[in-house]
Amino acid sequence: MNRIALAGIVGTALLLGACGGASEEPASPDETAAPETPVPAEPTDTPTPDASASADATPTPTPSASVAAAVTAPAAFNQCKVCHAVEKGKHGLGPSLAGIYGTKAGDIAGFEFSTAMKQSGLVWNEANLDRYLAAPSTVVPGTKMTFPGLKDAAKRKEVIDYIKSL
Repeated sequence: MNRIALAGIVGTALLLGACGGASEEPASPDETAAPETPVPAEPTDTPTPDASASADATPTPTPSASVAAAVTAPAAFNQCKVCHAVEKGKHGLGPSLAGIYGTKAGDIAGFEFSTAMKQSGLVWNEANLDRYLAAPSTVVPGTKMTFPGLKDAAKRKEVIDYIKSL
């Protein structure tokens, strides 16, 4: 077996071991065929980066880091997303909820709100969102939102915290 193929096999085994691999049980010594001597790395024509240059460089976020930083919608939000999108400017039956926190109710471009919502005078802060999500048609009689309300205060708080993050 040549050195490159052996290095590939060993590298794959190391990757599987780091990820948990296919089995949680350790391999017995007779099942493992690790070389007795280290395999030297193949020379490359690519120069190694200067250590002083990389110390000043800002690391570029990886896609997984961006995904990990995103706020996950709580389970209670599932009923909201039937009508509302979280992407700015993307409206469904209801308006997009992206960036609504702190804005005046009924004042999002591209969505046709009810007269009642436009004239409600509400600003979407924590207290108003909490009251509205508990009983929308009671807080804004004549709203187009037919949702009966989210009665659980803890779930409303989760939804409000999520909306604030959008």
